[in-house]
Amino acid sequence: MENALIVSSSEKDNASIAEMISAASIREIVALKSCGEARRLLLEQDFDLTVVNAPLRDESGESLSRHIASKSVSQVILIVKNEFFDAVSAVCEEDGVLTVSKPLNRSVFWSALKLAAGAQNRLRRVLAENAQLKQKIDDIRVIDRGKCLLISHLNMSEREAHKYIEKQAMDLRSTRRAVAEGILKMYEN
Repeated sequence: MENALIVSSSEKDNASIAEMISAASIREIVALKSCGEARRLLLEQDFDLTVVNAPLRDESGESLSRHIASKSVSQVILIVKNEFFDAVSAVCEEDGVLTVSKPLNRSVFWSALKLAAGAQNRLRRVLAENAQLKQKIDDIRVIDRGKCLLISHLNMSEREAHKYIEKQAMDLRSTRRAVAEGILKMYEN
């Protein structure tokens, strides 16, 4: 993880949390005091980790944590008072929020931080794989549109159109998508 957001109304807690986070080699740490500030900043910037120290001045922190976890790729750790831990944890864990109770135990927080880092790494891999699959689907759509144009304009069969695109890609040392895009430019104008 490269950057983190801390949302806490207590300067002392901000400093303590920032110290623990920086020990995890997180380079950029931004500390804010209210949910409103956090929501505005999150519209402009993404964070790998968000730590919410509840309660906050303008909200409990629970709704902010759930919002961040559901709308972004940020891993969220919510720190709540011990007496509210079970109830808040039960509600927040459905959204993927890690909950830690106060008083803050460094080893427990460190464990939550490591879990968040592992989840963030896994999420990055899944998002990268998802992007690759979307690209493949998009490539297939373009190639299929190219085949359809060859079929309709040159009276080729589907198999002949497929072979034509593959052969052109090999002959031109290009991708099948690039060949199909050329066909689209030629016949769709």
